[in-house]
Amino acid sequence: MKAELLAPAGNFSKLRTAIYFGADAVYLGGKDFSLRSFADNFSREELAEAVKYAHSLGKKVYVTVNIYARNKDLALMEDYFSFLYGAGADAALISDCGVLYAAKKAAPKLAVHISTQANITNKYAVKFWREQGAERAVLARELSLAEIKEIHDFVPDIQLEAFVHGAMCISYSGRCLLSDYLTGRPSNRGECAQACRWNYSIRKNDDKSDSGWLDMEQDERGAYILNSKDLNMSAYLDEMENAGVCSFKIEGRMKSEYYLATVINAYRRCMDGGFTPEVERELNTAAHRDYTTAYAFGENHSTVNYTDSQAKGDCDYIGNVCGYEDGCALVEMRGRFRAGDVLEVLSPSENFGKSFTVDKAYAPDGSPVDDCKLVQAIYRVKCPYRLSAGDILRRRK
Repeated sequence: MKAELLAPAGNFSKLRTAIYFGADAVYLGGKDFSLRSFADNFSREELAEAVKYAHSLGKKVYVTVNIYARNKDLALMEDYFSFLYGAGADAALISDCGVLYAAKKAAPKLAVHISTQANITNKYAVKFWREQGAERAVLARELSLAEIKEIHDFVPDIQLEAFVHGAMCISYSGRCLLSDYLTGRPSNRGECAQACRWNYSIRKNDDKSDSGWLDMEQDERGAYILNSKDLNMSAYLDEMENAGVCSFKIEGRMKSEYYLATVINAYRRCMDGGFTPEVERELNTAAHRDYTTAYAFGENHSTVNYTDSQAKGDCDYIGNVCGYEDGCALVEMRGRFRAGDVLEVLSPSENFGKSFTVDKAYAPDGSPVDDCKLVQAIYRVKCPYRLSAGDILRRRK
């Protein structure tokens, strides 16, 4: 089985972007029962349409139903699983054994993938879930490649999925109470406030005034003491596949279309042509924290990003290409640009990486302009390359 590239889709537009830039499958959430409550997510009608759209292009859709459920949730879930099966979803992602029971009762033929939220860190857990009817296990990020290989050898008849890129939790694969404790937004119910990304300070217990605040440093690098680095396994996909991983998962249902396009495009090219300096450069283009391979090669005591919450990327997101006519790209503006700017093409086609200088641009009313500053307006921009709808333009800093 050739490894699949699995990408997040926080809404329909992101789903189209993920598929256009090379994802083999997407994972997404409905309006309920999903661990990304603050993503746009999909209504039932949108979800059915998303499945239809993906299947028309030979792609798969996995639906997250991965909250830790309460009794009141379970009363509604059986109907939801029946709907997912009828809509043609390729699998449901589940964390909770009670939810799995509800799924098997309502839609016994619906494939089940066990979410990383279930904290699968050993071979007996994988064997247990396989015996409960799971088709796939999404492994905890804390596992090494050697441990993954041992799991695969022990339970060879279950698919193994693992994250290859994106944000990591400071807690064991998402099992965190910090957000709930500090904000009342429970992570395990889909409302994580990402409290681990905050810049922390300390003060004396006996002094509530501003003068009570104290400096806090961590090795003289700052006070982001709970902020994990971002995972990046792009250079080690062959090793992951050899260990038994059949699905390479990118994190980021809350990330922008531009971020998704950049990362998915890089991994698609890496999977098809091998890791190159171009892939490495590309993954530095979108905003990210310092990168880490986490625990893939054993114990790692350098996974915290002490300096800041997130580094800026190497490019500015300029716009989405909506079409091409009469030598001009139709560009939906997302970032201000002017005559004389050098723009670069982000595309799954041979136009990827090509650049051109903005010479002539035209406003929506057809008048020539030197300054394109109306957000989401459609500008016509003279371009020497025949770009396609779905391509993206950016500007290097």
